[in-house]
Amino acid sequence: MQITGAAVSLTVEDVTASAAFLQQHFGFAEQMAADGFASLGRPDSGMNVVYLRRGLDVLPEGFRDQHAAGLILAFTVADVAAEEARLRAAGVEITMPLRDEPWGERLFQVTDPNGVVIQLVEWVQQ
Repeated sequence: MQITGAAVSLTVEDVTASAAFLQQHFGFAEQMAADGFASLGRPDSGMNVVYLRRGLDVLPEGFRDQHAAGLILAFTVADVAAEEARLRAAGVEITMPLRDEPWGERLFQVTDPNGVVIQLVEWVQQ
């Protein structure tokens, strides 16, 4: 098997709000969109983030009324402290401040308008 791309699909109430947040603050660009659907990507990430509106029939029947929960959308960056400062300056609420984990992660989190947790991570030497 050869995998030529990757995407994560998140079910949210307001596709437009989540897509705009990812575009404005994380540099993603809309690649495809329709009513209740948006696919966003970055040429340097190798993956797409897809937002689907709750209730769409493209979702499996048992999942149509659910929304993204219990997950973290994580992006690895080169200078996580600079990214936290940039987002703070832009008025984005930091929902988990910058911290170091014992396994070598330096991270912080924000939450998008639909409650999707976005974590920026930098791997540091231990």
